[in-house]
Amino acid sequence: MAFVPEIWKKAVITPVHKKGSMDLLSNYRPISITCVTCKLLERIVTSKIYDHLVNNNIISNSQHGFVRGRSTCTNLLESLNDWTSNTQDGCQTTVIYIDFSKAFDVVQHDKLFVKLHAYGIAGVLLQWIKNLFSCRTIQTRINDLLSDVCNLLCGVIQGSVIGPLMFLVYINDLVELLDSFNIKVKLFADDVKLYVRVVSVTDTTTLQKALTALVSWADKWQLSVSVEKCFVLHISKTAVTSQFYVKDKPLPLVSSYRDLGITISNDLSPGIYINEIVAKAHQRANMIHRCFVSRNVELLTRAFVTYVRPLLEYNSVIWSPSLKRDIALLEQVQRRFTKRLPGLKDHSYDERLKLLNLERLELCRIWFDLLWCYKIVFGLARVNKEEFFTLRLSRTRGHPYRLFKHFNSCSIRSIYFSERVVNVWNCLSPEMIDFSSLASFRRSLEATDLGALTY
Repeated sequence: MAFVPEIWKKAVITPVHKKGSMDLLSNYRPISITCVTCKLLERIVTSKIYDHLVNNNIISNSQHGFVRGRSTCTNLLESLNDWTSNTQDGCQTTVIYIDFSKAFDVVQHDKLFVKLHAYGIAGVLLQWIKNLFSCRTIQTRINDLLSDVCNLLCGVIQGSVIGPLMFLVYINDLVELLDSFNIKVKLFADDVKLYVRVVSVTDTTTLQKALTALVSWADKWQLSVSVEKCFVLHISKTAVTSQFYVKDKPLPLVSSYRDLGITISNDLSPGIYINEIVAKAHQRANMIHRCFVSRNVELLTRAFVTYVRPLLEYNSVIWSPSLKRDIALLEQVQRRFTKRLPGLKDHSYDERLKLLNLERLELCRIWFDLLWCYKIVFGLARVNKEEFFTLRLSRTRGHPYRLFKHFNSCSIRSIYFSERVVNVWNCLSPEMIDFSSLASFRRSLEATDLGALTY
């Protein structure tokens, strides 16, 4: 008989403000604090269940959330690879972004257990999971005050180790349903996007049928589709009027959408996103100069690297710019910040970078491109390598992993990651670069003058 101590079933919720008015409850994210000892056992159980699901190919390849070897970057890489290829072929892509309302909090326990049993999780293990989810209580803490005790009737366990995996199990069969309509679907946990290459009106009709099937599936499994947060993005050079509906409610058409933190525009150009992050980066950089009492250069530089650089580097392989204007705009953030540091005003930008042991942001983006190229070529990222790269058969010169360079008549496709990185990758010196492991490759790049490698 599987047993779970009562103390393991108690959780304390701390509301953390996300954005917007602090007077609205919906603007807070509940952070659950659970028993540490329980988390240790959950980690062991979760690892075994995850291995079972992966070894039996149960988790869908379209799921990128909480899956080893996948991330927001792999999700966007696969999506943009399809979208830029469609643009190269002169075809439109229609994308529908789906938002489930509080998806993690409304998972029905009895239905979750049915799915676990169907996936081969049974016996004592399933009984232990049932006991872990049953008779749970929560309290909300604000400052030193605790609310009354409430029973947790549904939802995966907030703050637990096993919760995210349980949600993947709950939503997993949605992909199989949508695949039957011959459309593409990408997930990151509960973030879902459907898209189709539009050649004729039949394709949009099929997409609408898939959307209707998704809504029916959500109703069956008691997940609520938040219609006001669902949007349609037509990736096309021409104006498109196709309309899509959820329960007879039209979905709004948008010219851009924030997809896993990256703003995707209908022409796939990175300009809008670059303008957004540059504005935020300047704000943070200025705040560092204003708020830090210390004028220690090393401390200020460390703050810049910690709080500003991640804004300018997040998933750069997706949006790395090709226009000189955008490149200069990004570099200006670091250029302006370093110029305001004490004692560095009269030095040139390159001299300041050398004194501070920093690299140009453009070189950092090349570095990230090469690392992701290595991960894909050597199978460290769980994506289909053949969809991104083709190894060159002729190896008379250079390293043995040179890639084939395709001809692209479309600028959007030519500047996409899988195309732009090929020239730099093929120029890597076999004498200088160690391809034996990712760590060795990384060290080799650090010792290489990336400035000599150009796109």
